[in-house]
Amino acid sequence: MKASQRDFASIAQRAASAARVFFFCGPDEAGASDAAAHIIALLKEPGERIELSGGELKRDPVKLGDEARSNSLFGGTRHILVRAAGDEAHDAVEILLETEGEPCPVLIVASNASDKSRTAKLLESRPDALVAMFHPPELRAVASSVRDMAGAAGLQLGDDLAERIARAAGLDTRLARSELTKLALYLDASPESPRRADAAAYDAVGARTEEDGFAPLVNAVLGGETARIPGELRRMRELGLNPVGLLLQFERRAAQLGALAAKLGPRGDLGKLIESESAARRIFWKDKRDISVQLGRWRGKRVERLISRLAALHVELLTNSQNAELLLAQELTEIGRAAARNR
Repeated sequence: MKASQRDFASIAQRAASAARVFFFCGPDEAGASDAAAHIIALLKEPGERIELSGGELKRDPVKLGDEARSNSLFGGTRHILVRAAGDEAHDAVEILLETEGEPCPVLIVASNASDKSRTAKLLESRPDALVAMFHPPELRAVASSVRDMAGAAGLQLGDDLAERIARAAGLDTRLARSELTKLALYLDASPESPRRADAAAYDAVGARTEEDGFAPLVNAVLGGETARIPGELRRMRELGLNPVGLLLQFERRAAQLGALAAKLGPRGDLGKLIESESAARRIFWKDKRDISVQLGRWRGKRVERLISRLAALHVELLTNSQNAELLLAQELTEIGRAAARNR
């Protein structure tokens, strides 16, 4: 089976019942992760979760099949969640499909992969598999999702606050959900006892705003402002910004730059493109200057390599969480230097 971002919701229930292997890909890693979580929630008996990385499966392709056909530690059901970059899991999936016996559900979130990848081609025509690709959402779509998630948590939000939360989360629904959970706890809200949330309540519990959170470091690194990077990295440590959460903002901006570069083409008018995207509210007005600068540095093969590099770093941070802050700082410094050379 194959699903687009648009029709995923309509086939999710059927896929959760019929499929055993799920491949979620595309430049919107948050959307792919949300889709995996949605399928897990729909499984009749999800049971114990086993988490594997693409790097593990690339080194030991047999491991996926062994785990998928092993019994749970407590004798119950289980499911496997794999976070991979590109086609890291291809050989493991191929072996899994060739092995006899029904596996437990296997869900693969593959950053920097597409529905044209080798793994997707391996699965898309099978009735016992699902391939779904996700693209970065627009602000309006994420704000709508924020309102839906808020309603499920017992929160009543106005459009302005929903949009503010979406923007502060960098259009990442996982971060937005975390903010809504904190807001519901603060207001003692629940589906049975809903509460109205306003800007004052969000200010009391909300994540740091773009001005004092992620955005300055993202812009310094991708804009090649090497003199600013050490100070921003120091501020990252002082504020205790989560390394994986911060990296997600870089991945989103890189995906945005890739999409804009494709629209611009080799001879497009950068100024006109930025203005039209801003008018369509696909670029926040405060980001226009920074995105213009970054798009001048990251185009073509350069932005493709940037997206691949960030995806590989994401997997490395997840598998080496103790050193995540140091690894992130080192890699961002190198990316900043590359951006400066791309002038």
